[in-house]
Parts: sequence; C-alpha cells; structure tokens
Amino acid sequence: MSESPPPAAPLRYTARALLLGDRIDLNGLERADAISTSPLAFHVGQNGKVALYRYGVAVLAGLTPLEEEDVLARLKGRVVGSPLRKEDESVTLLVGEAEDRIAPNGAVALKDLSDERFLVFADTIAKSVALARDERVVNLVFDTVEPLANVLGRVGRPMRDRREMLRLIGQALGAQHRVSGRVAVDDKPDVLWDRPDLERLYARLEDEYELKERGQTLQRKLDVVVETVRALTEIIDADRSSFMEMAIVLLIVAEIAISLFQILFARGH
Repeated sequence: MSESPPPAAPLRYTARALLLGDRIDLNGLERADAISTSPLAFHVGQNGKVALYRYGVAVLAGLTPLEEEDVLARLKGRVVGSPLRKEDESVTLLVGEAEDRIAPNGAVALKDLSDERFLVFADTIAKSVALARDERVVNLVFDTVEPLANVLGRVGRPMRDRREMLRLIGQALGAQHRVSGRVAVDDKPDVLWDRPDLERLYARLEDEYELKERGQTLQRKLDVVVETVRALTEIIDADRSSFMEMAIVLLIVAEIAISLFQILFARGH
C-alpha cells in the first residue's frame, strides 16, 4: 500500500505596512481590475497585492523589491504630510496552511491568499501602523502636559502662555480625530459583510495586534491631555481677567488721586 505524499510546504510571502504620511490622495487611482475601492486594493505582478488607505498607510504583500519601488514611486506625489517617524511593520505570511492562525513566531498562517483574506489582513496591519503613529504623537503631548500639571500643583499657576496651551490642544485633537475618524480602529473591514466566515481570522489578527486595547488606552490618554490643557488654559484666562481687573482698578484709583490733587491744588491758589 503506497503512502500518501506529505502535504506541500506552505508558501512564504513577506507583507509590509508602510506609513507614508498623514494622508494619501487616492482620487484618480481607481482601476477596472481593483480588488476593492475602499480601501483601494489591486494586484501587482504575478503574486503581489497592494492596499492603500487614505489615512496614509500602504500595505504590500508578495511584491518583489522592484515592484515595491515602482508602487511607492507612483504614490510619491499623492502623499500629504510626513510622519514624525517612518513607521513600518513587516510580517511573514505562510500561505497554504490547514487553518488561519497566528504562529508562535508572529507569522500569519493563511489557508490561501485570496483577495478577501488579504483585505482582512491588510486592514489589521494598517491600523496597527497608524496607531503606532498616533501613540507616538500623543505620548509626546502627554509628556509635555504632565510636567505642566506638576508645576501647577507646586506653584499654583501654569508656567506656559495661552498660545502654547492652544498648540497642545490642537495636537491632541488632531490625534483624536485620526483615531476616531479616519483610522476608525473599532470598525471592521467591509469585506466581512460578504465573508462572515473570515470573522474568526479578523478576531485573531485584532487580538494579536491588540487593536482594541491600544485604541482604548490612546483614547484615555487623549481625554486626559485635552481636559488638562483646557483646565490650564482656563486658569491662564482667569489670571488674565484678574490682571485686567486689577489694572482697571489701579487706573480708577490713579484718576481719583489726580482729580483730588487738582482740586486741592486749585483751592491752595
């Protein structure tokens, strides 16, 4: 009795998520052979797939180095803004496994690299890279606000001017907008509406990259930053109001003193 041949070894692909900027202008890039329009995803070469996200992330899987360079070159003029640091993440895809799973070494094992599985994977890794960008921005703002709050506790007044406070609020609100608006960490990829059988794969990937936990932690930090800076700004405004009131009182007192002096001077003559 002949033995059955051993199962074929899974194919190995490298997938990369690149944070290119604050936003990618995708207008005019639509194509007839697109895998998806939201995100814009398409095939490249023999095995490659690319997904582009408006919030500045490109996910590339199975591309040769030359194909990657070509795709990135075509996007060069469409990237708006530059990241604080070039965030990227590389993942090994094991295609042809018996089930979708996360390997102990962090590789993502997939039954196949169908368009739908690629979109589920790309959505997760793109959010992870975008979150890394926002975590960095919020941590910088948080590290600036924390000593201000400590100074307020020690001396009873903030040590920065109102313009600096407004700048910090702007940075915090910008990150808050990206997290809750453009990136939408809590939203599942649209492909799951048509392929509910891929829900388990998405849940495993979401858990592997800790998207919910990171998003919640980021939101809590943002709330603390915004409330702290607003409080400091209100204190600065109150100090300004007190200063103005004091100045007005001093002017009134000075005017009264001058008037009395003029009256007394007139009586003396």
